[in-house]
Amino acid sequence: MGVVASTTGATGAYDIEALARDGQTVLDAAGHPDWELSLLVCDDAFIAPLNQQWRGKTGPTDVLSFPQLEWSAPDEAVDLPPEPVLLGDVVISIETAARQAADLGHSTEDELRVLLVHGLCHLLGHTHEDEGDRDAMNALEGKLLAALGLTPEGLIARATAER
Repeated sequence: MGVVASTTGATGAYDIEALARDGQTVLDAAGHPDWELSLLVCDDAFIAPLNQQWRGKTGPTDVLSFPQLEWSAPDEAVDLPPEPVLLGDVVISIETAARQAADLGHSTEDELRVLLVHGLCHLLGHTHEDEGDRDAMNALEGKLLAALGLTPEGLIARATAER
């Protein structure tokens, strides 16, 4: 099944199938080509209530991840089910992605790919709670972005540079 991708809300004529193909490339690069991923591209109005409900934060965010697996450590799942494994859901706001892309001087498509990679890293059990976690997640983001042909600077590298 691979990557199941859909859109909701005011997403315009975005080519969700291209992002789904990128999702499969990222799963392959992460060493999980047969695992499944659900991907939803939405607008700010859709993601804002999810951000409030699940993170307690008001307003829209760029990406949310909803894992289906429990992790004892990154890449160490607790009670891994038989294949195919459903990793979980990644929800991305195209409106927030477009604003971030404009601020950073690259395309919305590239920003969506960065957010996809960041969300997938969370589904694989990575966090950015402390320096060690951030370093590990940053390394994985770089590897996965490189598999997509992008400069390996993900959200973790951006956040670290802003400090």
